[in-house]
Amino acid sequence: MKIERKYMAHYLNAAFGDDTDAYVRLGADLEEYAPELTANVEKKANILGQTSVVIDAYQKQGEVAPYYAEDGDPLFEKLQQIIDGDLVLDDLKTDIVEVKLWDETDAGAYPAVKEECYIEIVSYGGDTTGYQIPFNVHYTGVKTKGTFNIETKAFTPAA
Repeated sequence: MKIERKYMAHYLNAAFGDDTDAYVRLGADLEEYAPELTANVEKKANILGQTSVVIDAYQKQGEVAPYYAEDGDPLFEKLQQIIDGDLVLDDLKTDIVEVKLWDETDAGAYPAVKEECYIEIVSYGGDTTGYQIPFNVHYTGVKTKGTFNIETKAFTPAA
């Protein structure tokens, strides 16, 4: 059975390091969100005509475009703060949770992986369709497995 795309959910934490989490599901205006796994690949050929391949890391990144600003949305408010304050470094650090909605483990809780990430604003403004703030999500590779409750929007690390 094929799994529909809507069952792989991505929740970005709009709190950016605050004491409380504010997870916002990505996708309202997106036709696609597919984090790219750019691999660090090293190939070596030896004198026997053989090639060895070593993949030692991934540089994972996702593009959120378009992103339409909506008044009252905590993610929009944080993105606007980044623009207005020219924020850099750890002020751009947050986390994103990938939730597997096809595999409910408990009432409202699903298997999930939380990963640290940094947000890079690409541009802002847009056309007549609305105020847009497209951005990239740069994953760090620091992951925590657990569950995510879609009703309370709370991540619980695995024991």
